[in-house]
Amino acid sequence: MDSGPVAERPPAIAEDHVGPSSWEVLGRTVSVPVEVRQAGQWSVQYLVPAAAAQRLVGPSGLTVTGPVPGKALMALAVCRYDDTDLGPYHEVAMSFVVRTHDAPPRPLSAIDRLKELRAGAIGVYIHRLPVDQEFSCAAGRDIWGFPKWVASIDIDESRGQNRGGGSAGSGTTARLVDQGDHVLSLTIAGGGRLRLPSQAPPTYSFRDGVLRRTTWTTSSEGVSGRFGGAILVLGNHPMAEELRSLDLPKRSLFSSSAVSMRASFDRATVVEAGGVGGVPVGEGSDDART
Repeated sequence: MDSGPVAERPPAIAEDHVGPSSWEVLGRTVSVPVEVRQAGQWSVQYLVPAAAAQRLVGPSGLTVTGPVPGKALMALAVCRYDDTDLGPYHEVAMSFVVRTHDAPPRPLSAIDRLKELRAGAIGVYIHRLPVDQEFSCAAGRDIWGFPKWVASIDIDESRGQNRGGGSAGSGTTARLVDQGDHVLSLTIAGGGRLRLPSQAPPTYSFRDGVLRRTTWTTSSEGVSGRFGGAILVLGNHPMAEELRSLDLPKRSLFSSSAVSMRASFDRATVVEAGGVGGVPVGEGSDDART
């Protein structure tokens, strides 16, 4: 399965520049860092079979990881971007927690794995990233090599206003539809007793045979979480089949939400899994589509 129904053009790679880098995307100039000034975010984490997860992540050269031997951590996230340099849009992300590209290529004991996770010596591999606006799709593909395509994403918050509690079926629901095909619906309960810090491990994307690493920063307000707290319904679509290959749907490990999120995304750097140094991704051309 490819990243979506749109044709891809590889982003250009150039020498590093002094000062901000800029891209011409669909007739507009976008400079990094790209700022998110207001967004709402919901996320669900699952423990999935490591072997099945590695089959999806494997082409990138990265290695999945998690707190339990034989299990990998993966997440489904929904974001409602209200005010950003790329305009407003909705997004659904399918991602995996991975060891960093320069991590020592050796088997880890359970204790070593936990040490890496607790130290934050991890990254997040973005496997699928549908959005509902063409400009954010084009910019995401061109600047960061993200696996974006345009789909319909409806976010219904009408049952998620009570942040003090609520059952798994009574929160915010996101519905992802691709060219008329239902991909998934994800309902995340409102509220939760746990208060969580903001975290921003580097993200990895793999496109056209190139692995890219992007650093970013974030701060959030009204962040809370709970064990479980989500209901996932899968449709008939290649992305849904990938999720089924991970033994989903099933009870989630953890769910969380943020009332208000801000973020800043730097330029991407081309890296190689196995410890080879990175090369900054330079300016792209004037369109992310062919």
